[in-house]
Amino acid sequence: MPEKRTAPAISSLEDFERKLPGYLNENTTLALLLDYDGTLAAIADSPKNTYMTVAMEKLLNQLAIHPKIFLAMISGRALNDVQSRVGIPGITYAGNHGLEIESGNGTRHDYPLPAKLQQHYAPMVVELVENVQKNGAWVEDKTVSLTYHYRDVPADLSGALKQQAIRIIESHGYLANQAHDAIEAKPPVNWHKGEAALLILKDKFGPNWADEIKVIFAGDDNTDEDAMRSLQGVSKSFRVSADPEIQTYADFRLTSQNVVEDLLRWIRKTYKD
Repeated sequence: MPEKRTAPAISSLEDFERKLPGYLNENTTLALLLDYDGTLAAIADSPKNTYMTVAMEKLLNQLAIHPKIFLAMISGRALNDVQSRVGIPGITYAGNHGLEIESGNGTRHDYPLPAKLQQHYAPMVVELVENVQKNGAWVEDKTVSLTYHYRDVPADLSGALKQQAIRIIESHGYLANQAHDAIEAKPPVNWHKGEAALLILKDKFGPNWADEIKVIFAGDDNTDEDAMRSLQGVSKSFRVSADPEIQTYADFRLTSQNVVEDLLRWIRKTYKD
């Protein structure tokens, strides 16, 4: 049974080379699975204001076209949103924490939510908007899940609004999960980024994928821990966090979001054109 622990820190390109010697091989296919917000792009005051740096975007595009690299994005954003943010055609995208998946050839996998649960979604959005979308807080409607953002709420008001939002979300049968200055409202189903990662890998490489390829996953928040747990022992996973004491299923902790660029550089050094 996978367990959380404090993971060894990586803070530079040299750390990857020193702590992971021989993991990458140019003759072995690499599946590179990445979160977007807080991983490829720094957290911003609004999801609309998050962008990859020019260097990060260039590296990602170079890796995407390498014949030995399979690239997939697994994000909490809506599928079309993460597709437009990353903007690389022909790769696999998973949105809404894996509830929506679209492969590079256009094949879709949409997790079937119970009809009764779906009927609660729209009323939940309305109730949140009417009651807690104020004082700088707002509701991001992603069709099958939502995020309640309270980053801009004054400190003396945020606690009460957050708790009220959680009560509303749970009253409609959804799970309220903590994110970065936000609450994720997710359907209570046994499907998450970990299940999505396993499905993506199995669909692409077959049931014996763990024996045939290398896998890297990187993410920065609690929803990414589902993938880190599911992939523990059959991949190398990286949790982006400045907290040296954070408990994680990841193999390594990246000390800042900037180190993700070093991760891509490390991969690029092995998988050259």
